Amino acid sequence: MDEIKPDGGTVMVVDDEDMVVDAIQGFLELETDHLVLPFTSARDALAHLEKEPVHAIVADFMMPDLDGVQFLTRARGMRPEATRILLTGYADKENAILAINEAGLYQYLEKPWNNDALALAIRNGVERSLLFRALTERMAELEAANDELAGLRQRWIQAFL
Repeated sequence: MDEIKPDGGTVMVVDDEDMVVDAIQGFLELETDHLVLPFTSARDALAHLEKEPVHAIVADFMMPDLDGVQFLTRARGMRPEATRILLTGYADKENAILAINEAGLYQYLEKPWNNDALALAIRNGVERSLLFRALTERMAELEAANDELAGLRQRWIQAFL
């Protein structure tokens, strides 16, 4: 059962504050066509990612069970095609660099966020994820065709030896 919404993409929102999750979810549901999956626990969000893909993940930096970088790093390992966006009220260069390097961060946004900037990052992130998946599928098709060609080549060589 794939929860991905084909027209707008699926966006996971992870923050330990209900108010933040509700605000982002409400905004996205009113202003976009994304399917929004809200989580107030990073561990619950990871459990969901084990079962279902998403296009984009928006996560808070400071959370009690896992910080945003730890969470997004694990999410990257599980769903490398999902675009990772970090929200934080504690912006500094060291944390941004850490997040970019460890979690493969796509975007780093400060709280309070600008809704237009968040929507743009998510829209571009969903598009990036769709392109990543399409490229991955195309590569698999090409690898299968290459394997078939190699088999044909081997049979042709054996037939003429």
